[in-house]
Amino acid sequence: MSAEKGDLLFMDLKELLEPIRFQHIEMKENPKVTSITMDSREVQPGSVFFCIKGYTVDGHDFAKQAVENGAVAVVAERPLSLSVPVIVVKDPRRSMAKVACHFYRYPTEQLKLIGVTGTNGKTTVTHLIERIMIDHRKKTGLIGTMYTKVGDSFYETKNTTPESLPLQKLFHEMVESHVDTAIMEVSSHALHQGRVHGCDFDVAVFTNLTPDHLDYHGTMEKYLYAKGLLFAQLGNTVSSKVAIINQDDPCSEELKRLTAQDIITYGIKLDADVRATNIELYPNGTHLTIRAFGHEERFHLKLIGQFSVYNVLAAVAVGLTSNLSLQEMKSSLESVSGVDGRFETIESGEDFSVIVDYAHTADSLENVLSTIKGLQVKRIIAVVGCGGDRDKTKRPAMAQIATKLADKAIFTSDNPRSEDPASIIADMVSGVKDGDYEVIIDRREAIEYAIDCAQAGDVVLIAGKGHETYQIIGDQTIHFDDREEARAALQKKENAWIVKK
Repeated sequence: MSAEKGDLLFMDLKELLEPIRFQHIEMKENPKVTSITMDSREVQPGSVFFCIKGYTVDGHDFAKQAVENGAVAVVAERPLSLSVPVIVVKDPRRSMAKVACHFYRYPTEQLKLIGVTGTNGKTTVTHLIERIMIDHRKKTGLIGTMYTKVGDSFYETKNTTPESLPLQKLFHEMVESHVDTAIMEVSSHALHQGRVHGCDFDVAVFTNLTPDHLDYHGTMEKYLYAKGLLFAQLGNTVSSKVAIINQDDPCSEELKRLTAQDIITYGIKLDADVRATNIELYPNGTHLTIRAFGHEERFHLKLIGQFSVYNVLAAVAVGLTSNLSLQEMKSSLESVSGVDGRFETIESGEDFSVIVDYAHTADSLENVLSTIKGLQVKRIIAVVGCGGDRDKTKRPAMAQIATKLADKAIFTSDNPRSEDPASIIADMVSGVKDGDYEVIIDRREAIEYAIDCAQAGDVVLIAGKGHETYQIIGDQTIHFDDREEARAALQKKENAWIVKK
């Protein structure tokens, strides 16, 4: 028997396990299940605990603790000697996704689910889509890099795309809160690991593909394959589902072949269903004409740079799937001044500018620096680092782009994790052929130095962390916010000027 009352869910163990097919399951007991979890610390009386192997810990090691905390059953990939039923399955992660969908009553079937994938632009695109939907009386949910949002409530997020079990729980909470449109960033890791198994996407959006996460995927071909799963998983039956693809990206043709659903293309350079023309880039915004299916509209955006044009086009294409016209989306998109940590200007009152951006790939760094260069500034001073325990192949490329496009590059620490920051920077410097650069390992000192060097007409770019409010050094996570550091450095420079005067 199963029941549902508000946020409370009840289900007999046998019913809970119905989605796990073609496996021999021995089970003498049939307890009532009131919750499911993959975190032993969240186990309560009535919970079913899933043993999931992670990168650093193995859930099987915590099964006994889960039982002590009240678990009535454990799902594992090997037999365990416990006092409660142990359901042995071939793939606990895949089984968890199926069971989570079942336990939470397949919530994505009750939502319009929009997934955005790609190397760059996911966060901005999802926020632009949300702005459009909210302005047209939709109650939204948002899942992404910066946070999770259900209606007007915000929650911290650990991964860009959560594991399948907490993800389905979030969707259930959205349904309970009467959300009708859910927008989420879908990472390549999540697609490859099956975290979105069971998610019934209505719209899949592709932004672009540039080198990143090759420490995980190995090759660009495998990276593309992971991204392509989102489009292949839209299904093979005739439906109202839509794939939205950046026509200007070289991977677009391959992605088109992977989906059986309707396709909307967008772009600037090549002919596309949704296309930007007559683009005018200014230091305080962008003017452009958008043409789509026989209609066109002139937009005056507060967003800056060509990369912002692509993000807006992707959001417009999504709006079209909700039968919104260009004119109806115009005011929503023109009202957006930016997203935290994405080309975010730090107000200072100085005669130079400071910009914080999340750019942490060679392509995104090149986009941001090229945009700044197009603003006809005097000098560009770029503070750049690369994360530790992550894709090493992008380090020399990012350094070379920094020295090529910036007048002065400062290489520094950026979430070194278990690696020696000096070793990371050595990898970066190995790619520098020419250009002016300095190495200042301490990120705070690097930011202070960059701002101290700035003169009238210059732009200081602090790249890599954007909205993040921490540094991961060794096994410690410490508070660190580039925006706070920039403001503190600006104040320090101002105080020094007052004293000198």
